[in-house]
Amino acid sequence: MKSVIVVGAGIWGTSLALRLAESGWRVTLVEQYQPGHLRQASAGETRLLRASHGTDDWYARMARRARELWRDLGERVGEELYAETGMLWFARRAQGWERASASVLERLDIPHELWDPARAAALFPDFRGDDLEFVLWEPEAGVVRARRATQVTARLARAAGVTVVRGRAEPYGAGVLEPYNVVFRRGTEAHGMAFQGWAEPRGESRGPAVRVGEEVLRADRVVWACGAWLPRLFPGVADLQVTKQDTAHFAVAPGWDTPAWVDYDGSVYGHGDLDGLGMKVTSDAEGEPYDPETGDRRISPSSEEASRAYLRRRFPGLAGAPVLFSQVCQYTLTPDGEWVIAQPEDGVWLLGGDSGHGFKHAPALAEYVAEILDGARQPEPRFGLHPRVPVRGLRTSGRTDRADR
Repeated sequence: MKSVIVVGAGIWGTSLALRLAESGWRVTLVEQYQPGHLRQASAGETRLLRASHGTDDWYARMARRARELWRDLGERVGEELYAETGMLWFARRAQGWERASASVLERLDIPHELWDPARAAALFPDFRGDDLEFVLWEPEAGVVRARRATQVTARLARAAGVTVVRGRAEPYGAGVLEPYNVVFRRGTEAHGMAFQGWAEPRGESRGPAVRVGEEVLRADRVVWACGAWLPRLFPGVADLQVTKQDTAHFAVAPGWDTPAWVDYDGSVYGHGDLDGLGMKVTSDAEGEPYDPETGDRRISPSSEEASRAYLRRRFPGLAGAPVLFSQVCQYTLTPDGEWVIAQPEDGVWLLGGDSGHGFKHAPALAEYVAEILDGARQPEPRFGLHPRVPVRGLRTSGRTDRADR
């Protein structure tokens, strides 16, 4: 039986562990806290699921598959993990990102419509759309109950035979903690990389391994899917930056159970009052550098004001609404927003750099990575350890409306 160690019980790690266990692998899942713990990016209460990704059709296809799998998972456990609320994209330009997305959706036969802003206004108790050219409507997009989905997936993984080990994992050798070098090949070029780990004495290598406390775990494959902890475990291997992302939900009256929505050019997104959490209105602008273990878990006053500024612009009747719920999350960003799915040494895989748009894809991504580990496919070149050119556009523009602040 093939064996694998997955490090990290966020949604990527638990989804992969479940997929592999149900495919016949012997799976060990290592997590230092608990699945869905509040330090994880996966512990946010909600995440949006949408097919629109500008001109990119790879992510659109994967999001579509993920929607199907989220629905299947919900039916399997008798719980609505994915709420298909529909989603509105507020287009400020006639030929901008939303128009490009609509072209891809049309080509892939994914349901969508282009609306006049007045039609979108009818879905909200209060709405201002005089700055919009049109609205892109995705009726089969929606909201994933993120933290709950992570916990449910972890529970299913255990039921499928996954062994869960509680502890802090480190790249293994045997001896003392010290830097060691690895050479990997991309094409015909060899590249050296420095890892921080337990350096294994020469001649004693027995394949991929992980150190958890005083115990050494070995398997045919090791997948490091540890989110914001990845850059500290593999410094310099992938260009990753962890940022603080504040989310705010505002108390609203009945009637605000609206579709989800995104303002791409304004870098703001949200959804209606789902499960009594209030109206989510959150900036997608990338925050300050952040440590997921020691960082302050209170949202900043400037983040609340950024959300209120957008309320004044788009939903003016809510500008003075009290904050009902707030939460600090984090992004683990690559320069170009593309993920990292790469093998820096034989049998050792890095799975990370979700870049703020990874959660929704998790069950479909697990299928994809499982095929890679089985040797049935190679990862897309975009996910490699090559130098990345900084660019934005897979989530939002990265720009903000400073004039509204």
